[in-house]
Amino acid sequence: MKFKKLAAMLLAGTMALSLAACGGDTTTSENPASDPGTTSEEPTTSEEPGGGDEVFKIGILAPDATHGWSSGVAYFAEQRCQELADEGLIEYRVSTSGDGAEMTTQLDELKTWGADAIVAFPQWTGMEVPIQQAIEEGITVVNFDIEIDAEGIYRVAGDNYDMGYQSAQYIVDKIGTEGTVVILDVPTSGSVAELRKQGFLEHLAELAPDMETIEYATEFTREAGLADMADILTANSHIDAVFSMDDETSIGALQAIRDAGRTDIQVITGGGGAQEWFNMMLDDANQDIWLQSATYSPIMVQDAVDMALDILQGNTPEESVMIIPTTIIDRTNAGEYLDESAPY
Repeated sequence: MKFKKLAAMLLAGTMALSLAACGGDTTTSENPASDPGTTSEEPTTSEEPGGGDEVFKIGILAPDATHGWSSGVAYFAEQRCQELADEGLIEYRVSTSGDGAEMTTQLDELKTWGADAIVAFPQWTGMEVPIQQAIEEGITVVNFDIEIDAEGIYRVAGDNYDMGYQSAQYIVDKIGTEGTVVILDVPTSGSVAELRKQGFLEHLAELAPDMETIEYATEFTREAGLADMADILTANSHIDAVFSMDDETSIGALQAIRDAGRTDIQVITGGGGAQEWFNMMLDDANQDIWLQSATYSPIMVQDAVDMALDILQGNTPEESVMIIPTTIIDRTNAGEYLDESAPY
């Protein structure tokens, strides 16, 4: 994805969080380890003493970079934290984990470290209780993307409902109001898939009440998309479109369709904005099928970091939830979002 352009588009639609806070002369920052699942313990400190402004401690909790979008989250979070650390505004730690238990342990470690704020991006259920406890202990928590049900929490997220809504519109625009649509649901992803499916089904019912839908469970990986779509193709002799919620899943689904030699499927949607998926949209071999991505960039995690700092500095936002608008990308505009330096 062409992050500079997409970031400008996305951030223009959000309220401007303060990026111009004045910092002291001391910069104390945590150097996150490059290996997923670890946290660096070696801070770096500038030689000049501070100028009196308070330096806050901000912790980042993110999943391991097993998915392109998730790797982008960790990358951009660290990038923004380092910028703020260089300005003498914060110290930070970025921790990545493979499951809810490990993330809970890392949350406890951040509390012991003395975190003033935590930006949390959980991909598992069960984080509500430890997050709520952190809030009750006085720690500011900004929930990123997947919703955490906790009182007193702030949130920055993409518009998952709109991603589904826009994908329903896209499919109807391409195939009309009748046909068969396969829905690749990901029930393990919590509110992300729930909202995307809700937006899709509700808008599809408005646009095309006679459209047939068939739901299957899968995962946000290309391996699952390939295996599950292969089974779906065997069970269904005719499909007009596939509502996939994630680009990685979509890459696997497209491979299954090609392997099966199927030519009936006219549309595969996606989500997340993977560079590989963008390139596939533009590939001459794929001009017989519409490939789409309803996306918001992982760079929006920087908004979550900025929100946390704003709150710590006494600038509480009027709204506790910031929603980032959806961008629709297909072969007509994918070239505008190609970026070789993108981390996913």
